[in-house]
Amino acid sequence: MRTNNGNIRNIIISVYFILIVAAIIMSTVFSVFQKLIGSPKHTFFVLLFGFIGLFLLVHWISRYFEYDSDGMKVIVINKGLLLSDYLNYRESKVEFEKKDLISYKLYNYLVYKSLILYIRSRKGGSKRVSFNVTLVDRRKLKYIRQSLRKMIKANQK
Repeated sequence: MRTNNGNIRNIIISVYFILIVAAIIMSTVFSVFQKLIGSPKHTFFVLLFGFIGLFLLVHWISRYFEYDSDGMKVIVINKGLLLSDYLNYRESKVEFEKKDLISYKLYNYLVYKSLILYIRSRKGGSKRVSFNVTLVDRRKLKYIRQSLRKMIKANQK
């Protein structure tokens, strides 16, 4: 089974655009916020840190995810969403045989989802690998879960 969340790229670009437009609007409506908080210096820092916080949250969440379990090997890739064509930053990739999968866990936090795979290492131990699956569709996560469950069931026999 092959799946990815490549269609989410346009949405993330739109979110970045909206954040930038919101920052421009906030800077023009600066005087209104100044009356609420009091000091212009405090108002500026509240707006600046709020914008930076939102920008970093979107940057932290926005990751490209690809899952491929066709054949004897499973390939899972997680990389940055925006500049990934030009810069190979924030990439984590794991390739393992289906018989080496020990277990998996899927965590769903408030604004973040992660897939953790436990894979048998060559030295006999286990290796823990984590992937960001926040922007993967719920239906696709269901199919990934089915595929992983099927592999684990086959490994237990």
